[in-house]
Amino acid sequence: MIQKAFEINKIDLKKYNLYLFYGENEGYKNEIIRDKFEKIYKNQIYRYDEKEILDKKNEFYNSILSKSFFENEKLIIILRVSDKIIDTIEEISSKNIEDIKIILSANILEKKSKLRSFFEKGKNTICTAFYADNFQTLNNISLNFFREKKISISQQTVNLLVERCKGNRENLKNELIKVENFSKNRKIINTEDILKLTNLSENYSASELTDNCLAKNIKKTVNILNENNYSNEDCILILRTLLIKTKRLLKLQEEIKNNKSIDQTITNFKPPIFWKDKEIVKTQILNWSLKDIEKLIYKISDIELLTKKNSINSINIISDFLLNTAITEKPNN
Repeated sequence: MIQKAFEINKIDLKKYNLYLFYGENEGYKNEIIRDKFEKIYKNQIYRYDEKEILDKKNEFYNSILSKSFFENEKLIIILRVSDKIIDTIEEISSKNIEDIKIILSANILEKKSKLRSFFEKGKNTICTAFYADNFQTLNNISLNFFREKKISISQQTVNLLVERCKGNRENLKNELIKVENFSKNRKIINTEDILKLTNLSENYSASELTDNCLAKNIKKTVNILNENNYSNEDCILILRTLLIKTKRLLKLQEEIKNNKSIDQTITNFKPPIFWKDKEIVKTQILNWSLKDIEKLIYKISDIELLTKKNSINSINIISDFLLNTAITEKPNN
């Protein structure tokens, strides 16, 4: 059954056990999973990656159906899913799983996706698309927050805050918390306050690094890696930033494919691309084919798994990956 993201809070969790959340808006997905599900299950949460399940399919399947596994209600979250997992899900759905909730989280799934079709048509399943936030959505989140907290702020300052969060809902929520704490001693927030409070220097260095990597500017990528003292703790930030930008690049290429010019596509893109970023984004578009972008998205997920398993060497893994990505051959146009 198809359920719109903004209506998720209306559903009765007791009626459904299988959920598919797909789309590029990771921040919104994480927000729903955290607020709607994780708060209920707390310590009864188990996370898997699709690859882990496919590698040990029978073991996972048996553990799900084993009686001991169902002594208490549990929440299972399966990340980065694709059509590869459809057989396992169909098998599980045919069994009695009243004591468990399973959430599948996926990136972009096309209409022809078997997994998406299964969840859309099922009477006892929920299928929800999480599309990218546009500038207006993030602006409304900010305005509602400041209205609720009774904090005085101009529209110009709100615009600055949203722009600095680079279209990322999770970044915005984190920065709003900072603003709230800061405002306890004052009720008016100005532009200078936002510039000081939203100290996103780490995001910007990661942003600059990943932008040049996608632009295949190997010299600049090497310089940024050498000039910034990145630690192993920075790896997830770098990868998530790269993933966000790669998904944006995918969406741009898909729109250009519909007989639109590059410049027109960049100008009309939502959420808006900051004017300073337009030139490097254009370079990225020229350097990547649609097929190669799709491959890169999956590779980023693989690298994230690898870094989690090798946390001590994660920065070296990330550096090698970025450099190899920056030197890949450009498409023949």
